[in-house]
Amino acid sequence: MRLRVAIQMDPIGPININADSTFRLAEEAQARGHELFYYTPDRLAFQEGRITARGWPLTVRRVKGDHFSLGEEVEVDLSTFDVVWLRQDPPFDMGYITTTHLLDMLKPGVLVVNDPFWVRNYPEKLLVLRFGDLTPPTAVARDLATLRAFRARHGDIILKPLYGNGGAGVFKLVTGDGNLNSLHEMFTGINREPLIVQKYLPAVTKGDKRIILVDGEPVGAINRVPAEGETRSNLHVGGRAESVALTDRDREICAKIGPLLREKDQIFVGIDVIGDWLTEINLTSPTGIQELERFDGINVAEKIWQAIEARRA
Repeated sequence: MRLRVAIQMDPIGPININADSTFRLAEEAQARGHELFYYTPDRLAFQEGRITARGWPLTVRRVKGDHFSLGEEVEVDLSTFDVVWLRQDPPFDMGYITTTHLLDMLKPGVLVVNDPFWVRNYPEKLLVLRFGDLTPPTAVARDLATLRAFRARHGDIILKPLYGNGGAGVFKLVTGDGNLNSLHEMFTGINREPLIVQKYLPAVTKGDKRIILVDGEPVGAINRVPAEGETRSNLHVGGRAESVALTDRDREICAKIGPLLREKDQIFVGIDVIGDWLTEINLTSPTGIQELERFDGINVAEKIWQAIEARRA
């Protein structure tokens, strides 16, 4: 099976080819004989009933500093493709949301991965709210009195933007920390969005586990350990990746959320688990497949493409 594959992603030039999941997906697709086309989100358009993109035929290779070649720039009608990947990073702002509306118009003739309707309706920090028995105590609010009351009930807390990503704007507030009011003023002065606050989980010092699910089934995990003196475990802010096995609790969490992910065509998903608690379900642009392949030899990209090819067949 030879598929025409379009990849909507951030600029390909600066990526780290040894960590970027989109690069690994493109590499695997090319190895399987699929035809690649690349464009950035700002080049996506609606034109008189057609969803178009201006971009380039793409060839990738695992050579640092020379990891891609582009063909001649061309405008394409995305309805002529078999698969379109929605792979740009958040923030999950109106620009991002608009791309999901446009790509949603390509269905059912084109398989958009992950399904943009549910990416739009299931942001990472909101979908988990449907699984209250799996998550730590959580509140979503803009009202300062509500945030104060939550803190009074739970002591140490984590405060973060509802639509942030990559650990940006994440604050740990311990009992007695006087910064809640100031942080609330700062965040509410920037935008009109609510904040999300969760009870602090001390187990994060031992790591924040990223579990990869393909078509609703767990395929493996990596552990992300915060740097010394850091609350956040995200790899690009100094977190350290290490091998880790799935626990019975991890499998219980995956068994509860997997059917919903499969039903909504969320083929490539990364969930975050701290201790025994689910904290995020990442649908927009999950990462971690290269680290998992290095640690455990699991070719997640192959499994993802097998799931896609089965749908297109």
